[in-house]
Parts: sequence; C-alpha cells; structure tokens
Amino acid sequence: MMLRHKSKDDPELNLTPLIDVVFLLLIFFMVSTTFDRESELSIELPEASGKVAPSEQFKIEISIDSQGRYFVNEKRVKDKKLITLKRAIKLTLGDNKEPKLIISADRKTPHEAVVRAMDAARQLGLTHLTFATRQSGD
Repeated sequence: MMLRHKSKDDPELNLTPLIDVVFLLLIFFMVSTTFDRESELSIELPEASGKVAPSEQFKIEISIDSQGRYFVNEKRVKDKKLITLKRAIKLTLGDNKEPKLIISADRKTPHEAVVRAMDAARQLGLTHLTFATRQSGD
C-alpha cells in the first residue's frame, strides 16, 4: 500500500538570501575595522652582534629586577611609583639634554614595570631609548 507518490524533481535550494547575508557581514566587518597604529615612543632595539658599540654619550641605565624594583644607574629607587622613578631619573639626568636611556629588565619582570619606565622616560622628554638584551647562545 503506497500512500505517497515519489517526486522525481530534486528539491531546489535558493542561495540568493545566503549570499546577501554573507555580503552584508563582509561590509559590516570592513566598515567596523580600524587600521590605526599609534605609538608615542621611538624604540631602538639593539642588534645581536658580538661587538659593543662605542659610546661617548651620557647614559642612564634603568634596571628592573624580577619583583619590579627599579635601579637608576645601580642606585635603588625607594618605591615603584611613577613619580618617584621620574624624580630619580631627573636627579641622575642633571644638565644633560639628550642622554641615552637603557632599560635593562629581568625576563620575569612584570610587563607593567617596563611600561612604567618607558612612560617616565616619555614624560621627561627622553627620546633615545634602548633595551638591553643578552646575546643568545645559538
């Protein structure tokens, strides 16, 4: 006993609404995406060569240990506040207008401490900034 007749026509799938939805999503993502990259500090990363570049310029070295404590030219800064770090840099800076600033951080140093040191340098108008690194063994 056959109650239904088999249809010989294949079901038809209309793709027009699907294409419209995908096109609208594409337009939405293109319009909502921004491509601006803003930066305030110019950073010179050191090259990994075996030679040390001769430097006659006045240098200030900010060292940051793994707990985030600051040392300016090997003298410990009292606390981790930005204003204290700026005061220590300014005292070390003296009358020098364009010193070379070297930030030397432990690899386990919190990212916040490095950014705070960079912010202090930016606020004091120091533009020659370098990060100290160690040459890899391979």
